[in-house]
Amino acid sequence: MEKQRGHVIVLTYPAQGHINPLLQFAKRLASKGLKATLATTPYTINSIDVDTVGIEPISDGFDEGGFKQAPSTGAYLESFKTVGSRTLAELILKFHDSALPVNCVVYDSLLPWALDVARQFGIYAAAFLTNSASVCSMYWHIQHGLLTLPLRPETMPVSMPGLPPLGFSDLPSFLAHPARYSAYLTMIMEQFSSFEQNDWVFANTFEELESEVTVLFLLCLLLSLFSD
Repeated sequence: MEKQRGHVIVLTYPAQGHINPLLQFAKRLASKGLKATLATTPYTINSIDVDTVGIEPISDGFDEGGFKQAPSTGAYLESFKTVGSRTLAELILKFHDSALPVNCVVYDSLLPWALDVARQFGIYAAAFLTNSASVCSMYWHIQHGLLTLPLRPETMPVSMPGLPPLGFSDLPSFLAHPARYSAYLTMIMEQFSSFEQNDWVFANTFEELESEVTVLFLLCLLLSLFSD
């Protein structure tokens, strides 16, 4: 019976707004009888205390100080991709000969390299969008040239299907200075690049919260996947 249970590694970007939703998702998986293992960096792992989910470290290359230890955002993201890919593979191998080998990786959509690692081992992969559907819809519009950067107060309000008009203060501040945050913006945009290769895509929302924009965003996402 034990061998029939699935084992899912849930990989999170090491920031509180990303850890929390993925931890709750991992706890939900565990409540359904799956073995769930949350993978995060050594710098953040001590902030997590949960009984029903396993916690395992993977490295971003800056184990002592995390992002603050990196010389730049670009250097951090490149290190996380390189070192994180290697240590995620090592984590999967750690469980390979156990009673419950890993058969799925659910990864924060900001870490699309995890998909390559999952495919390397021939296991399932799923992207998890930690942002709301409204924010994801806005990023999708930017990626497809339907919303032009940099955002300026004089160009407000912004109108997008399924959402009320958005003022300058309603939008992420880094979108007003894309050149200053180019590495971060690239990471945001790249999260959509390989969605069609996933077995599933999960969104951090529910119908009663943002019903119209959720339907429209998922429809746009599906149309873009099939047109690529």
